[in-house]
Amino acid sequence: MEAGRVFKITINDQAVEARTADTILEAARRAGIHIPTLCYHRQLSPYGGCRVCVVSVEGIPRLVASCTTPVTEGMQVRTDSEQIRKIRKTIVELILSNHCNECMVCEVNGRCELQDLAYEYGLKTIRFQGERSQYEIEDQNPLIERDYNKCILCGRCVRMCDEIQGVGAVDFSKRGFHAKIATEYDGILSCEFCGNCVAVCPVGALTSKISRYRGRAYEARQVKTICNYCGCGCTLNLHARENEIVRVTSLEDDGVNEGHTCVKGKFGFQYINHPERLKTPLIKRNGEFVEATWDEALDLMAENFTRIGKEYGSNTIGGLCSAKCTNEDNYLFQKFMRTVIGTNNVDHCARY
Repeated sequence: MEAGRVFKITINDQAVEARTADTILEAARRAGIHIPTLCYHRQLSPYGGCRVCVVSVEGIPRLVASCTTPVTEGMQVRTDSEQIRKIRKTIVELILSNHCNECMVCEVNGRCELQDLAYEYGLKTIRFQGERSQYEIEDQNPLIERDYNKCILCGRCVRMCDEIQGVGAVDFSKRGFHAKIATEYDGILSCEFCGNCVAVCPVGALTSKISRYRGRAYEARQVKTICNYCGCGCTLNLHARENEIVRVTSLEDDGVNEGHTCVKGKFGFQYINHPERLKTPLIKRNGEFVEATWDEALDLMAENFTRIGKEYGSNTIGGLCSAKCTNEDNYLFQKFMRTVIGTNNVDHCARY
């Protein structure tokens, strides 16, 4: 079949359009048909590890993972039946049997995908009892806490770090009951700290340390904005509670970043409410900085620039512009330094 050809399949007795490159899950979701998932993420390669998305296909004697099964013309699929719901419920129970139940104090309570599935399938108790994994919480970095007692081995963080970031800071380690997501030699997390692994984690295994205990998701008001750290124009969602930003997320389908951030965009928001943030110009008088008006500050700058230029030459003056300004402002700044001041000593702080 040629690539991109459109044809019909049947899902739950409903005719659905599909393309040759689609999986069953992609075709179903585009048609508005719900199939639960945990390891699937639309920006990452199909993994098929959690098996929550199993469906039945006519002519195949077993259930198949819809996230990894390609569609074929005329395929007839059933996504919801008593057998399918029973198997999905058992799968979720098995995952929960090795998952700590700290929902009351978990940072992602109310936005946890595993919690949502437990609710969907009415899991009040877990039939399967036995040994549970016991791991020390790894928080020896300033930004991300890794709690492997909550990890469900969905592999989202591994694929995000490898396929999108191209870093490969984490991967699967060991086998069977002892399998876990680990860094090289199972050491302390040391990476770019972009936070995209935190963004795709469906449970509370990866969380932001600086957002911990600062409010539930439903308590925060979300404000859509553009990140002002550089000129890329990444779209961000600021989560504000009691007039203070407590968390930053981004939208997969919006903006040039497609939901991805750098370390500044994800974690560098504390300056907004920092008590030492500069809100007015400061002028040094008698050895101490004091607040001044903009007119006073600009007059002093013009006076000093003129004096230094005459005494020592314009090349003794340098300018440092800010990534928090617009591209247009930064362009005007360098133009001012080169044409008015007469120096090419211009630098920029758009670095980690």
